[in-house]
Amino acid sequence: MTLREKIIQLPHTPGVYQYFDKYENLLYVGKAKDLSKRVKSYFSFTPELHPKSTLSTRIIRMLEQTTSLHYIVVKSEHDALILENSLIKQLNPKYNILLRDDKTYPYIYIDNSLDFPRYDITRKIIKSADITYFGPYSVGARDILDSVYELCKLVQKKGCLKSKKLCLYHQIDKCLGPCELPITKERYKQELDLGLELIQNKKLLIKKLEEKMLFYAEDMRFEEAGELRDRIEKISRSEIKSDIDFASGENYDIFAVSNSQSRAVVIRIFMRNGKIISSSHDFIQLNEGYDENEIYLRVLLDFYTKEKPPIIAPILVANDFDGLEIIQKHLSSIFERKAHINRPLRGDKKHLIDLALLNANELLKKDISKDSNQVLEGIKDLLHLQRLPLRVEVFDNSHMSGVATVGAMIVYDKSKFDKKSYRTYHLEAKDEYAQMRETLTRRVKSFEKNSPPDLWIIDGGTTLLKLAREILDSSAVFIDAIAISKEKIDAKSHRAKGKALDILHTSDESFKLPASDKRLQWAQNLRDEAHRSAITFHKKTKLKLDKESKLLNVYGISPAKVKKLLNHFGTFESLKSLSLEDISAVLNTSDAKLIKNIYK
Repeated sequence: MTLREKIIQLPHTPGVYQYFDKYENLLYVGKAKDLSKRVKSYFSFTPELHPKSTLSTRIIRMLEQTTSLHYIVVKSEHDALILENSLIKQLNPKYNILLRDDKTYPYIYIDNSLDFPRYDITRKIIKSADITYFGPYSVGARDILDSVYELCKLVQKKGCLKSKKLCLYHQIDKCLGPCELPITKERYKQELDLGLELIQNKKLLIKKLEEKMLFYAEDMRFEEAGELRDRIEKISRSEIKSDIDFASGENYDIFAVSNSQSRAVVIRIFMRNGKIISSSHDFIQLNEGYDENEIYLRVLLDFYTKEKPPIIAPILVANDFDGLEIIQKHLSSIFERKAHINRPLRGDKKHLIDLALLNANELLKKDISKDSNQVLEGIKDLLHLQRLPLRVEVFDNSHMSGVATVGAMIVYDKSKFDKKSYRTYHLEAKDEYAQMRETLTRRVKSFEKNSPPDLWIIDGGTTLLKLAREILDSSAVFIDAIAISKEKIDAKSHRAKGKALDILHTSDESFKLPASDKRLQWAQNLRDEAHRSAITFHKKTKLKLDKESKLLNVYGISPAKVKKLLNHFGTFESLKSLSLEDISAVLNTSDAKLIKNIYK
């Protein structure tokens, strides 16, 4: 069936549509209240099928590459919105905009039902009518909380009251000691009120921290003074400076988007009780043009996830966008009450939008990505990548004669290693090809939770690169993939410093660059970090296996039998859950009984 015929036969139902190019690469995922009307709105049908000239350059370019169409029918437009967002996160289509701001923002809260309540941090709703929340905080929540306990004589730790005895905190004058002393609730409330004032008034908080820092410095307690100095810096960083102060004590979540030719920036500002308490921003690389409508949709969908936020505030946006009604309906279902999304045109609310756009434009002016991305641009041009490799995942495996077989994935994001996103894998496969298949397949399965990057780098040659490409293609995920293999001299890997003329591979060609080439050095740096991660995890795993093996040896199980067990069951951990019959299938009954006794 031709593309024209498929478009003509589309049903008049809600759904999600996907455009593919001639290589079956996924170009775009879109949603529709009426699939037939939506997709047909892109095309003119006479004299032959072609994109409408009124569309943006970005959309025309995409449609000119489109050779096939798939669609999924759903029950409602709301279901289409959810499915579209999920598919974009999993498959990373070429012409969609993927936001990777998947972090949840912390809140400070207090449980007023307790006799002597204390402030703490949460990232989700605590089911109680007695909870009061403050936030969200993009950065600095822990520093604000630590500062409150530095300046207020509150119960410092959750378990303090259970001991019924005065502790060190009372001795150093950081707690009133209600665990043992007859402290009245009125006296304790004075400290709670001071804490509340500090949380809600950052200027006062910073002033009191500076006074305490000077006191520590004059008392020659420089380490404690240094800690407060660093804390003050983090708290100061957590908000946009502004004199805007609503006397009415209103709450607002403000979102604004601005863009240059190659980058867009998203600004989030949070106003609570009439004061701006925190803000955050993210840059978006515009690989295939700018679509403000889609950015606003992704920003709101990603920020307000499936869970109801602790504090629900009216939403202000800098621009109207297509899909506002459906996103408002979606948020209403999450909030369990009507969501309000407005674009203010005048008054104090408009001043908030102007403030957000001012900061967005300043961020774009100061954006140093052009300098830091020169090497990445060079990599993209050399290797004919579809996207600038801002977020990269690098894979390597490690083992010793088939023992302690592990895989490692390291992540390079925005010019630095993102160690929180590193992953390590225990592998069952014994040969290098099967090990890499297992590692990459497990990563692909996790795309639903952790969106795919811009680029995969495989530590290996063209065979492993072909494997990676097959896995990605079978999953319909749009990711560039390359490999880097160690140069071989006399059939041996050559890793001498300054002489490691490693080879970069794409699916179509290989590049042998001089050792001084910054593009090669960039790839080597990432490969070496992946290698270090894999080796470190391998050593840790091998040490644990050796300890387990020695334990069995002590009880009379020979090394040969231990190896036989590992070859059959994979790990020592699995032995703990096996039945006597399972172990008897590999060893004799007496040895099997001995092992069951050891792992009881």
